[in-house]
Amino acid sequence: MLRAYLTIVGLALALSPTAAPAQQTDAEGFRPITAWHAYRGAGIPPQWVIEDGVIEHTPGGGDLTSDEIFGNFELAFDWRIAPGGNSGVIYRVSEDYGAPYSSGPEYQVLDNAAAEGGKDPLQQAAGCYGLYAPTSAARLAGEWNSARVVVDGNHVEHWLNGQKVVDYEIASPDWRARVAATKFAAWPEYGTISEGHIDLQDHGSAVSYRDIRIRRLPDR
Repeated sequence: MLRAYLTIVGLALALSPTAAPAQQTDAEGFRPITAWHAYRGAGIPPQWVIEDGVIEHTPGGGDLTSDEIFGNFELAFDWRIAPGGNSGVIYRVSEDYGAPYSSGPEYQVLDNAAAEGGKDPLQQAAGCYGLYAPTSAARLAGEWNSARVVVDGNHVEHWLNGQKVVDYEIASPDWRARVAATKFAAWPEYGTISEGHIDLQDHGSAVSYRDIRIRRLPDR
């Protein structure tokens, strides 16, 4: 009798519209990020189209933000920027403040050749925007690039097309000095959030992302 009852309860939970389906991980422990919403809003803006693992953005609509929050993680994704375009992937973002970049560091997505600021190493693709320049250049606009972001405690790495291009420590003396010399100094919350959302930036450009996957790393 008890076994029959438990079977019925299990079926009811499986059929419940509120039951979240389990997401399968790959051999490395990565799983896709599939749930998104407008930053500090609800639903997905029409300018962001998600289909078959690809996210296509046309200018407007504001940023797209993951429903989940993450503390320590490894994020993998591909990106492709339009000619002259600018976007970014911002991590450990809190929706309690103003713009996403006021709380979270940014993996820059940029057409270095034609975008405004593209000649400034601190603004180039795959760098930590405004703070750390990448050591390798991205592919041309319209071509896909492969990226990874590792956030493990205060240690952060940016990877581009299989190469580590940025390596820094949040809250280190070097970090503090760099932040103090930028606009980020006006936001005391910047870089202090221990866990937060993944944010895809609307910077007024067409941009595409695909195969966005993440795996959580152990807490330090």
